[in-house]
Amino acid sequence: MRIIRKYRLILFGFGFSYLGNWVNLVALNLLVWHLTESPTAMASIFIVGPIARILTSFFAGSIIDRSNKQKLMIYSDIIRGILILLLPFTSSIWLIYGVLFLSNIASSFFGPSSTYYISKYVPDKDKQSFNAILGMFSSGSFLIGPALAGFIIALSDVSVAIWFNALTFFVCALAIFKLPVVDGRQDMHRQRLTWQMLKEDYGIVYAYIKKERAFAKVFLYFQGALMIAFALDSQEATFIKQNLQASDSLYGVMVSIAGIGAIIGGAMAARYAKRFSTRQYIIYGLLLTTICYTLFYLSPNVAMAIISFIALGICMSFCNAGYSTFYQLSVPSAIMGRFGSVSTMGVNMLQIVFTLALGILADWLSLQLVCIVFGILAIFISLLLYVFMHSKSAYEGLKEEIV
Repeated sequence: MRIIRKYRLILFGFGFSYLGNWVNLVALNLLVWHLTESPTAMASIFIVGPIARILTSFFAGSIIDRSNKQKLMIYSDIIRGILILLLPFTSSIWLIYGVLFLSNIASSFFGPSSTYYISKYVPDKDKQSFNAILGMFSSGSFLIGPALAGFIIALSDVSVAIWFNALTFFVCALAIFKLPVVDGRQDMHRQRLTWQMLKEDYGIVYAYIKKERAFAKVFLYFQGALMIAFALDSQEATFIKQNLQASDSLYGVMVSIAGIGAIIGGAMAARYAKRFSTRQYIIYGLLLTTICYTLFYLSPNVAMAIISFIALGICMSFCNAGYSTFYQLSVPSAIMGRFGSVSTMGVNMLQIVFTLALGILADWLSLQLVCIVFGILAIFISLLLYVFMHSKSAYEGLKEEIV
């Protein structure tokens, strides 16, 4: 495809990093499960990251918007690669959490920087197609990563799988280094960070949110539903192991098979990017995604869970492509780092609350029942977004490219 050829370097760098993340996720889930066999401990893996990102978000955006984003991405990948290399040498669950905490601090600088870079590097006419293709690469990693993790673990052990993830960060850093420069500011610290500067930056973000009310509502509805979905992700392995009685190898195969749907969905989202609006990608993609999450936790057997996983992958591809395009078109590049950091703070607080609540309730009550209730709540929020984006205020308040 033309988009793949045109943006092959950035797609390869990000895609290879995604592959390592999926290998690491499977290995880390199994490592923590065998160490604790606790749903709360499993959920905590998904809480450490948000806590780190919340703490970093107080100042990360101010640094990002005044720095060279390309360099920040490179430094972030190198730091994460070194930290992941250390993970197998940890001797307790608390040390694992510590390494994950530091790694996520570095990630706090990578995410907003990469969004800014894509918004400047990719023209508006290519954004929805590019985001769909990038999502397809992520989905391909979702398919290949767990299977590769199982293969690596079968031949060696969990440590080698985790080290592979470290390698992917270094490769991604090299790919980003070879990309063209889109930001002329090379000095990372021209201005000293002060409390007054932070206060002014928060004021700028608040003024933007107050002015763009339609954007703010879409953002809140979308992120609310998505954070519940991420909370449900934290119990995926526990549900498969505990309720469906699947083996370690079958768990890896199930997650891998689910990636088929994500690849199909990514290809479809890229194929129809010019035919359907960003609004349609967001509202229908999110609604169907939350329905698929709920159906997964309603699954009485492995076969039904796999079908739900495949459908989830297809729907989420449209959802992610639409939202990424919406965000890149809506948020001014000059404040993208600051807005990303401030919004990350709120979003991760939601993720911590939902994930911790789900994990604790799952320990007290039925895991399946709790997950189904959370899934229904996500569906309800998705319906609120559907209604709003069909309203007059949404058509008047959002950009023409979105509606």
